[in-house]
Amino acid sequence: SKYTEDLLKDFGMSNASPLKLPMDVHLKLSIDKGEPLVNPHSYQKLLGKLIYLTVTRPDLTFAVHTLTQFMHSPTNIHMQAAKRVLRYLKGSKNQGILFAAASGAQLTAYCDSDWASCPFSRKSTSGFCILFGDSPVSWKTKKQTVVARSSAEAEYRAMALASCEISWLTNLFKDLGICSLPPTLLK
Repeated sequence: SKYTEDLLKDFGMSNASPLKLPMDVHLKLSIDKGEPLVNPHSYQKLLGKLIYLTVTRPDLTFAVHTLTQFMHSPTNIHMQAAKRVLRYLKGSKNQGILFAAASGAQLTAYCDSDWASCPFSRKSTSGFCILFGDSPVSWKTKKQTVVARSSAEAEYRAMALASCEISWLTNLFKDLGICSLPPTLLK
């Protein structure tokens, strides 16, 4: 929460009114809407700090991922959307990842994709979240590298991404001495 408070102070948002969502669900960002920022460095600096914050705040991942697509030529609309994320942080400073004190040694993975979600490239977005017992240990959202021809193909690519992470985590746990994990559930 100290990092969040410092971030709000650095960008003059300490007294901003808090919001309940990091991004307006009806906002469609694009490269050509809005006036280009005279100094894009402040936008880039803000997003760099927000990217760092997503390490412990997965609730910001989608909004920050969306805003980073405009790092090279941000407009005033992109900056307004980034400041909305700061207003969301104002109301959720103490949120973070909580680890269960006692839960079973079982990996469970959830994955999904959003077929052709990028309006510019028509690429799909994959995402996964992996839990160890009741605690999140790994999560990721990523635009797929190729255009999927169907929603099923996009889903298979999301499952492949999650499966690679499950394999890596399983080997990591073996190296840490946790060898008797049951098969991982992929949902």
